[in-house]
Amino acid sequence: MRWEDVGVDISAKADYAVRAALVLAAHEPNLVKAEAIVSEQPMPRKYVESILSELRRAGLVRTHRGIAGGHMLARPANEITLGSVIRAVDGPLTEIHGLRPHEQTYEGVAVHLSEVWIAMRSSLRRVLDETTLRQVIDGRFRPHVRRMTETADAWLPR
Repeated sequence: MRWEDVGVDISAKADYAVRAALVLAAHEPNLVKAEAIVSEQPMPRKYVESILSELRRAGLVRTHRGIAGGHMLARPANEITLGSVIRAVDGPLTEIHGLRPHEQTYEGVAVHLSEVWIAMRSSLRRVLDETTLRQVIDGRFRPHVRRMTETADAWLPR
């Protein structure tokens, strides 16, 4: 196993989905057309339309057709987490070789490695499942999330 095989990578699709959901959250409870989303957050329109369909199928977005139609969140922004948006378009938050961390088994010196992957998943959940769209818009994060951004090495690339 290589370390890059288990690196945390936010896909472009997940990034676009969160940004589109944030635009909808900023305009709630109004309907927002795809054109307005891509003008506020520069992203490929066709890709955003596809992502909005996935978010609709996941029950996070409602779509109204017609000349006055558009998209809106299916629930208030303070009830929709980043984790739920990412899962809607990308599936599970963490996978190693196509398996979830708790499905991994190792032998010998790596026998306890799955515990590290479980801890990593727990850490991701602690941020993504406890941060709502409203918190991102307002910049008002839970204290443990805020503290994570304030550590000395948080912003350093590695």
